[in-house]
Amino acid sequence: MGRRLANKKTRMETGFDYVLSELELGTPFGKKEIKEKQPFFPGQEEALRRELDKIGEMIQLSEGCSRSIDILKETFMEMKDNSFTIERSKTSVLSVVEIFEIKSLLLQMKKIRELFRDTGLPVEFVLEDTDSLLGALDPRGDGLNTFYIYDEFSQKLGEMRKEKRNIELSIRRENKAKKQEIKEKYGIILNPKFEFTVSKANDESIKMIHEIADLQQMEEDYTSVTFTLKKTERIYAFLSEMESLNQQIEEEEDAVREELSRVIGTYEQVLSENCRRLGELDITLSKALYAKKHKCVKPEITDRHKIEIWEGRHLKVEDALLSKGKSYCPVSITLEDGVTCITGANMGGKTVSLKLVGLIAMLTQYGLFVPADRAQVGLSNYMQILIGDSQSVERGLSSFGSEMEELKEILDNSKERSLLLIDEIASGTNPVEGLALTRSLVDYLKARSYISLITTHFETVTEDPEVRNMQVRGLAGADFDLLDREIRYASRKERIDIISKYMDYRLKQVEDQSEIPKDALNIAKMLGIGSDIINRAKDYMK
Repeated sequence: MGRRLANKKTRMETGFDYVLSELELGTPFGKKEIKEKQPFFPGQEEALRRELDKIGEMIQLSEGCSRSIDILKETFMEMKDNSFTIERSKTSVLSVVEIFEIKSLLLQMKKIRELFRDTGLPVEFVLEDTDSLLGALDPRGDGLNTFYIYDEFSQKLGEMRKEKRNIELSIRRENKAKKQEIKEKYGIILNPKFEFTVSKANDESIKMIHEIADLQQMEEDYTSVTFTLKKTERIYAFLSEMESLNQQIEEEEDAVREELSRVIGTYEQVLSENCRRLGELDITLSKALYAKKHKCVKPEITDRHKIEIWEGRHLKVEDALLSKGKSYCPVSITLEDGVTCITGANMGGKTVSLKLVGLIAMLTQYGLFVPADRAQVGLSNYMQILIGDSQSVERGLSSFGSEMEELKEILDNSKERSLLLIDEIASGTNPVEGLALTRSLVDYLKARSYISLITTHFETVTEDPEVRNMQVRGLAGADFDLLDREIRYASRKERIDIISKYMDYRLKQVEDQSEIPKDALNIAKMLGIGSDIINRAKDYMK
């Protein structure tokens, strides 16, 4: 078990698991490998850069060899997980079906090698040559995706099968001669299976046929009786010889399977390594195609602990908006060790910005391109998001109790170069204690080498000169007259959508607290709260 970068909740809440689920993996090897992927940690920057370079190379390859990529994806979809069979071949005799599946895998490997023989497939994905093993399983060299214990596997087997065919021909000749004799003597014409069916209504014929020594009743139903040839002494002799021969053939086929299994077993390491490379190729191709589809870019990896995002997009939110015909408002932010607070009214996208930072950091450390115009990321040793937890509430904890439980986990596990994402801490308790707790937490975090990003309604927390304040632009630049006219006769649901349309989700750094717009009051007023309440609220804020 490798080091843990983030817990399950952080992977889910940031949207990282969503992105992984969207990767279109084709092979069982890739699907297995992606579950075991470990992130890159500080000190592994060069390895991560190489990982990201491979995605870039794969994007270029997909653009220059689109037909080959389509064939590769089709081949991936046909693959089965033969890992257990490959492992078993070292100690066990494989069945015909298992050998067939190994042959199919070898044909797929050969197809992929030939497909990219003259192209720039990254060396890490180039498969080792297994043509000699394929030749051992395909002695006729026909390259067909079928398998049979061919005569070519054993001279003795070929000779016995030839002898068996001769016996079968002798039995057929004997039966055909008897069939002709019965036709000439009794006028009865047997079918190609040497059978004859008589209606039960024809009693005389049935009695007559019962008296023919060379025929015997085979079966009957409520309408008819079926007769067949009796076996002669010669046929019994042939069948006895055939039974003995079948036993010998079966033993020889077992010997062939044992030898083929042994040969496959000698290639166990090569096959396993090729399967691993196929899984890596599958994952990297999926990352590349996903990056192209979603306009993601290669993040710049820096040795400093910082995160800088230019026009970043949260992929899960963006997909949801696009499905409704809406556009996403990109966000830019720069974070270094220390505390940064995002303030602004609800509906302002603070939480989405928080999740965006976590998503881009997580995607980077797992070797994926990121949804932004540009991103610079320094690796973290630990990441965690603290956000509302319905599961804890379901367990009987209050929302505040849930927060404190998670906060303890964060503080217990944080280490140098941590990324902490905290959403509306202490919002579930009374404002006096909530503000005090938030200020105390900020004091604790700003003294440590963590990147701490906190969303909060407690704007006085940002009065600390060591705390950086990022404000959601919100409705600061909105045309309120136009907005008021548009919202006046709208339904309740339409009002929310209209306000969202005018909302500017971008972040700006606040130097003067007086600059901070009071969007909560504007939103409350537009949603129908009376002016007497709004004005009194403004008086309290003076």
